[in-house]
Amino acid sequence: MSDGTFLRYVALGDSQTEGVGDGDDTVGLRGWADRLAELIARDQPQARYANLAVRGRLAGQVRAEQLAPALALRPDLASVVAGVNDLLRPRFDADVTAGHLEAMFAELTGQGARVVTLTFPDVGRLIPVARPLGSRVRDVNERIREAARRHGVTVVETSHHPVVTDPRLWSTDRLHAGPLGHARIAAAVAQALDLPGSDDAWTRPLPPPPLPARTGLRAAGAELRWAGAFLGPWLGRRVRGRSSGDGRRAKRPELSPVGRAPRGAGGGSALSGAETG
Repeated sequence: MSDGTFLRYVALGDSQTEGVGDGDDTVGLRGWADRLAELIARDQPQARYANLAVRGRLAGQVRAEQLAPALALRPDLASVVAGVNDLLRPRFDADVTAGHLEAMFAELTGQGARVVTLTFPDVGRLIPVARPLGSRVRDVNERIREAARRHGVTVVETSHHPVVTDPRLWSTDRLHAGPLGHARIAAAVAQALDLPGSDDAWTRPLPPPPLPARTGLRAAGAELRWAGAFLGPWLGRRVRGRSSGDGRRAKRPELSPVGRAPRGAGGGSALSGAETG
């Protein structure tokens, strides 16, 4: 709805939208989509919210598993954020990934929903071994912009702002936003949707860190520890054909008041590790 009234918000996507990095599977995940719903409900207390996102999902899986349930909920606002898991795969095809995203854009806007999506930051600025993926990120971002233009989808351009790759906005796995990062994403989307009280404060840099950045042997040691804790398990799942989302279901499959999670939401096996989606 163009007047900023969003009474039925449905979020589709992977782990970032599920909220991985903001809370945990014991206390529950919050995440940017939950935070956005809270911002909407601040001025529209009757708003209801569903989150269909599940970690580990490729764009095609988001389309196959989440689009039909989302359409059945008849949202007036929908967020569609997927594709990072795809670009991490050896057989990544930007056209295929963007095609799945565009299909979701088309069906949701065709039903009358306002749709919002994000561009992705260059993960190589956070993970040195991922620097070769920079061209893939730029490629999928441009295709997202093109598809969004064709369907009137709002694009939140997070990738243009240096603060987005400040490590303090990210969790220890460097693939998921931390609480501060999720808060900034929610603020960015709120500004793009012109929600009351939103502004560009999310683009501003953090204060200088109290300690200097690691260099030399300290930096190398940190990279080795990161690889052992996160990269190794991620590669192990790839070899076994497993996903961090195996056995999981959406945490909020039905529309409900923003302050209350539906009974029995979430669940599945609590698999953890470095998979971004």
